Amino acid sequence: MQFGIFTVGDVATDPHTGRTPTERERIKAMTAIAQKAEEVGLDVFATGEHHNRPFVPSSPTTLLGWIAARTERIILSTSTTLITTNDPVKIAEDYAMLQHLADGRVDLMMGRGNTGPVYPWFGKDIRDGIGLAVENYALLRRLWREDVVDWEGKFRTPLQGFTSTPRPLDGVPPFVWHGSIRSPEIAEQAAYYGDGFFHNNIFWPKEHTGKLIDLYRQRYAHYGHGAPEQAIVGLGGHVYMRRNSQDAVREFRPVFDHSPVMGGGVSMEEYMEQTPLTVGTPEQVIEKTLSFREYAGDYQRQLFMVDGGGIPLKTALEQIDMLGSEVVPVLRKEFAAVRPAGVPDAPTHASLLAARESGSAQTAEQVV
Repeated sequence: MQFGIFTVGDVATDPHTGRTPTERERIKAMTAIAQKAEEVGLDVFATGEHHNRPFVPSSPTTLLGWIAARTERIILSTSTTLITTNDPVKIAEDYAMLQHLADGRVDLMMGRGNTGPVYPWFGKDIRDGIGLAVENYALLRRLWREDVVDWEGKFRTPLQGFTSTPRPLDGVPPFVWHGSIRSPEIAEQAAYYGDGFFHNNIFWPKEHTGKLIDLYRQRYAHYGHGAPEQAIVGLGGHVYMRRNSQDAVREFRPVFDHSPVMGGGVSMEEYMEQTPLTVGTPEQVIEKTLSFREYAGDYQRQLFMVDGGGIPLKTALEQIDMLGSEVVPVLRKEFAAVRPAGVPDAPTHASLLAARESGSAQTAEQVV
């Protein structure tokens, strides 16, 4: 099972000090967080994609390329690549280039984003969101898997004899997760292709999350990719830890109360009861995270957010240290102890390449 960090890259005021970091400081903080994640033994660093303030990660491949040059092992991913407003040709070429630079340590999560005004900025209509997600991804898959593509669709100009360059590393496209928090159409899309489904459930109750993941699993099996429990599932989470829970609650409450997403409604305690947010000790994070299996089944990737809402870099790095030393080692052991033998690991470039070569060898043996 893979564990990692994701960031949305928001530029927010620290409610304790009243200080707001500059955009440069926030960007540099994200790179420091990625390097710390590798240092403590985590598996994945993922960044969102946003084109509106107060967010800064408008160019995920630039950020991840910088990180790739300064890391050796960690998988570099996105917690949203906007399949709706990005040209699939550009996605195909950008992430294939990143694959080569990072020696295959790349996957990505397709999503529609959560900001309506972005669509017209890129010449799109939000009412076409689902249609764009479906059509653009169908083209992206062909661009990565076919050397020469002839294509015509509804939302972009036709392609005639087009070759995306560079080609995917070793002829193996990056593994794709489809991220959604509310759209059954996206769960269906992930199931149809046999891709991963990531439910970033940081704002949603477990009942909702469980239903959408169950739909994906059932449709994954329907399309012949394997049993429902073999489907590839990822989850988000949001944590804030201290050695005792009182300190964690005292420090995080102002962050919660000032959050434009979390604050202003139910209390923090009610919010924690309804969502994966865990504010407390490392032991409480372990207990809460292990409970995700009750409604998501045996899954493959768990990402945590530790830096949103104005939390300073120093504190975010302390959170990652605790994840690496106290939380994730226990989670690895506990999840592995109950994991059925037939549940696969999350795909990596190495495993996808090995599967392709094994399939080619089997085909050759059949011909002989």
